[in-house]
Amino acid sequence: MTTGKNIQPTDTQPTDSWHIVKQVDGHCKIVSQTELAQGRDQTKTWGPFTNRADAIAKRVGLIRAGKCLPQ
Repeated sequence: MTTGKNIQPTDTQPTDSWHIVKQVDGHCKIVSQTELAQGRDQTKTWGPFTNRADAIAKRVGLIRAGKCLPQ
């Protein structure tokens, strides 16, 4: 018997975490753990965050605090 709940990941695999990466131009980008391992143009990182929504909220705070440039 099924419960009717079919949970599907929306952004990536559930084991992935999200990070904020400050690039050399001052803009902050949200990347997955996999992308972070491949990244090159980063000066500072924040994270990990368990979901992308938390990373977005943190990036908004960093922009308001003047630590990241808005896009």
